[in-house]
Amino acid sequence: MELEPLYSTAKTCPCCGASFQTSRVRPSFKKADSRETDFQAAYKSDVNPDYYVVFVCPGCGFATTENGAAAMTDAKRELYYERIGSRWTRRDYGGSRTREQAADCFKLALLCAGIVGEKERVVAGILHHLAWLYRSAGNAGQERRFLRYALDAYVAVFETEGVSLNNAKLMYLIGELHRRLGEPRDAVRWFSRVVNDKKITDAAMIRASREQWQLIREEQTGLGEDTAADIA
Repeated sequence: MELEPLYSTAKTCPCCGASFQTSRVRPSFKKADSRETDFQAAYKSDVNPDYYVVFVCPGCGFATTENGAAAMTDAKRELYYERIGSRWTRRDYGGSRTREQAADCFKLALLCAGIVGEKERVVAGILHHLAWLYRSAGNAGQERRFLRYALDAYVAVFETEGVSLNNAKLMYLIGELHRRLGEPRDAVRWFSRVVNDKKITDAAMIRASREQWQLIREEQTGLGEDTAADIA
């Protein structure tokens, strides 16, 4: 018997404490066919695992991800109910999701993260996933909007948590989002930090930074000697 891509798993809401069911994608269906240069995956399966990153409590509406805080203070809980929970109409995102429903879940998680003061790296991930959803929908304007938000959040992560994280991957990603937003000088500044920092030994990120740096050189060909010198 062939397995279904989705399976149901129990979650406990960090806000109201209720137990509920949410869907996840089986690991065997998570094999990426290809990846964009900012790590968005294209999957072989018709089911996109990115749609199920956020889990939403159907009772109180609190939404978060696996990386979100597992518990809340009473003060944060009261603030959540004041701003969202008291107006929440029960709905269940526990089954199969469309791209639009996935976007709704990420936006709800973004609101919740802001209310409870979630870590910047969690917020950055939510924003970046929203940019990917709009990219796959062909909405370039909204994609750029959320890439900008994600970039700002990743820079904040680097400034506050960079020492404890994979610096090379984070620095590369900041450079790549600058490149995608049409900011080649800023992109090169970050790529060059990855390539030239002798403490960085992540060969994959060094190679990726070199490749994107070269791509910028090729994209900027013909813009004049001054511009070429700035990105060399």
